[in-house]
Amino acid sequence: MSAGVLVRRAAHGASALRGGRVWRPTPYQAAGFLFWLVVSLAYWRVPLCCDAGQHAAVVERLKADLLHPRHPMADLPGAGSAYYSPYALAQGVSARLTGLGGWEVVRLAGPLNLLVLLTGVNRFVRTLTPRPWAPVLALVAMTLLWGTERAWWSGYLGLMSMTGNLGYPSTFAIGLTFWAWALTGARARDTRRVRWVGPGGLRGLPGYAALGVLYGLVLLIHPITSVAAVLGAVALVAGWQRRWSGPVLGRWALTGATAALTGAAWPYFDVFALAGNDSVDAVHRTLYAHLAGEFWLAVVVGLPALWRRGRRSPRDPLVLMFALDCLVVAYGRLSGHYTYGRVLGLTLVPLQFALAVELAAPRPWSAARRVLGWAAAAGTALGFLTVHAGALIPAGFPQPPSWPAYGWAARHIGPGEVVITDGYYAGHAIAGYGPNLAAPAWPDPSLDERERERREADVARYLDRDATRAERAAVVRRYRVRWLLLTRWRPVPEEAVVVAWSERTGEVLARVGSPGPGPGAR
Repeated sequence: MSAGVLVRRAAHGASALRGGRVWRPTPYQAAGFLFWLVVSLAYWRVPLCCDAGQHAAVVERLKADLLHPRHPMADLPGAGSAYYSPYALAQGVSARLTGLGGWEVVRLAGPLNLLVLLTGVNRFVRTLTPRPWAPVLALVAMTLLWGTERAWWSGYLGLMSMTGNLGYPSTFAIGLTFWAWALTGARARDTRRVRWVGPGGLRGLPGYAALGVLYGLVLLIHPITSVAAVLGAVALVAGWQRRWSGPVLGRWALTGATAALTGAAWPYFDVFALAGNDSVDAVHRTLYAHLAGEFWLAVVVGLPALWRRGRRSPRDPLVLMFALDCLVVAYGRLSGHYTYGRVLGLTLVPLQFALAVELAAPRPWSAARRVLGWAAAAGTALGFLTVHAGALIPAGFPQPPSWPAYGWAARHIGPGEVVITDGYYAGHAIAGYGPNLAAPAWPDPSLDERERERREADVARYLDRDATRAERAAVVRRYRVRWLLLTRWRPVPEEAVVVAWSERTGEVLARVGSPGPGPGAR
């Protein structure tokens, strides 16, 4: 995670042959390894839930066809789906090479994503300050200093939400974002003349192009994270680039152009077309419902540290970054494009990292810094006890969601066969095993939202207690439905044959129709 420390001491015996050097881990190496181990185990303890089924379904579709994957959740073409990113493609390749299923790949991605995230945090904080304990404090603040209400979204880096979203593309993209910010900050501060290839190989112009590729990857892997990534880059360059000239502008223009070209060259979907897509805005409206309860600790404790940085320099990158992120969050709320609220997780980073840098200062501390330290300790403890403790302690505290698994049903359903379900959990999970849904649970740019809503209406009519057998048969034929996965409250239609049921949830799997000419016929 960082270079460690080499300590020279008097050498005796065999040690003299090695020059008397003893390697000691830095504080962050020790704390980061322990954090990686504990949180990886906590992640594996908790059943995958929520968006994990969607990401597992993406892996399954790519495993079946890397070049022309089908829609992640429906028996439809998948061209234009933003889920087919470079990250997902790498997962699809690994699934094909290893034979693992989508759920297993998503599960195994968690520790790898966490490693990228932890190394990125260290590299970025070390760009802000050389104080050795600052990365450790930044990690503590980033994971525990949020609010006293649970904030559970993809891209939120609280300890509790990490138990569910470590395997998501957003976590990997945020890790890359920290790396990109660290490299951007280092270049903005570097006053040396830039050559075509400078010392270190990538310090020259190719390094700026490579940095653009990194931002382009963030754009493709998780587009909404790229909004915060770009704002952070702007803040770093505006805050630390002291000398402006034509060559300087040209270097940063090269970075921006390379990022845009990287995004435009991706063949699976048009990432820039997503800017005008509002199909998921309604889903994200709840992001703005509990802002005070979810974030107040970070604001109350972190804002004084950020204010002190602003007093020293109004161009401080963390101050600019926080201001720009807040503008985007406000735009999402006022415009109704609530998806932009997804940057809220990274909006807290300037507050949390400014606090970490402030508290990593050597002693003696001023009275104001001592008060800030006690407030930070109290806020961290309060956040842990009210929200995050259940992520590590399996009893006595609120726990992460515990969704049921559907392997019991998936073993009867062939890849690509179509399922109708009335269950919330099943509707979000079953496609991750390889089947399709008659009505996808999530909006997707590859499927017109009006078509998805029509499918939802047809499924609702099929499940209506007043639906006739002829009406149900018409839906079965239209979508080549092969299976029903019904909750225990839903009566099984007379024409269906029960095949299996879950002892945990009471859900029933029943067969209807017959294999058609599509994927279900394989």
